[in-house]
Amino acid sequence: MTSLLLKDVSKTFGRGTAKVNALTDVNFEATQGQLVLILGPSGSGKSTFLTIAGSLQTPTSGTVMINDQNVQELSAKAREKLRLNHIGFVLQSYNLVPYLTVKEQFKLVDKVKKSGNLSNQKLDELLTLLGIKELENKYPDQLSGGQSQRVAIARALYPDPAIILADEPTAALDSKHVEEVGQLLAQLAHEHHKAVVVVTHDLRLKHFADQIYDITDGRMTREK
Repeated sequence: MTSLLLKDVSKTFGRGTAKVNALTDVNFEATQGQLVLILGPSGSGKSTFLTIAGSLQTPTSGTVMINDQNVQELSAKAREKLRLNHIGFVLQSYNLVPYLTVKEQFKLVDKVKKSGNLSNQKLDELLTLLGIKELENKYPDQLSGGQSQRVAIARALYPDPAIILADEPTAALDSKHVEEVGQLLAQLAHEHHKAVVVVTHDLRLKHFADQIYDITDGRMTREK
């Protein structure tokens, strides 16, 4: 089943001489059970693609389908519900709540999404796999960049979303943890039938990918 489909999507910002084409005629597909990489340098349009794919912003033209629903036809409230129940975001900025411990970050998710989250056992297994189980009582300012990134990954996976959109999830990680995160993302795709989409410039993730797209100056081509 195709979970995420972009057809002829373009996004422009500004007007006249200030007009910028962030995306141009992008066609993309992510299917349940696959890990898809989108490779490109800074400024190539990766983040714009991710926000449109996650219905955080709308394209200037083209169609975005999530779980067979045309996102542009949904109300703002319906789009919010779609993101809450079906999409997990792993952002480069971590977005951890500074006054909550690692353990409390997940309790906050429970208040927003009251059902369908991972069990306590599954969460413990996830934290152990990511090497952050012993950090449960730490605050974000007590974590390294790599630790914060792994907590952000765990928090995104905790609601058990069907689609996972990750923005440079391994940027702050050493090679050992890149392998662990790559294996985890591949496992989520293959064994748990999720559509996992990663935008990155980290070539260390390529051997985990089922599909690879390249994006340059807002134009996307399929490599694998």
